[in-house]
Amino acid sequence: MRSNRSSSALLILLLLIVGGLIGYWFAQPSFHTATSQSVGTSGTLSQTQERAREEGRAVGERIAVATEKVRENVAEAALTTKIKAKMALDDSVKSRTIDVSTTGTTVTLSGTVRSAAERDRAMALARETNGVTSVIDRLTFPR
Repeated sequence: MRSNRSSSALLILLLLIVGGLIGYWFAQPSFHTATSQSVGTSGTLSQTQERAREEGRAVGERIAVATEKVRENVAEAALTTKIKAKMALDDSVKSRTIDVSTTGTTVTLSGTVRSAAERDRAMALARETNGVTSVIDRLTFPR
């Protein structure tokens, strides 16, 4: 599920970049046609050029926001992967029955474990992971 979010965020970022480039390309004046206003030594811009600059700024801001969301998703996926790898390497934890989800630096463990000892070990592995600030326990086990 986390990879779907990451893939979606990357696709949105790619679409914003392509859209920005296309908008910038179409806003450029053609070299083959004469412009109605020339930019002389005064440095004034035509309305079309000014509008293109504003659109470029707006696209740049949207790309920055999308980039930050992608960065957050990648960081969350990295934490999830680190924890799952630790669990897979630990003989006392059956990692296939434990779901790890990450939101920011908060990790939620859910699923079924065989014992309280396995739950405690899974929680400890998650807490010991660099970058994790809190762990939510939603693990269940038969009594």
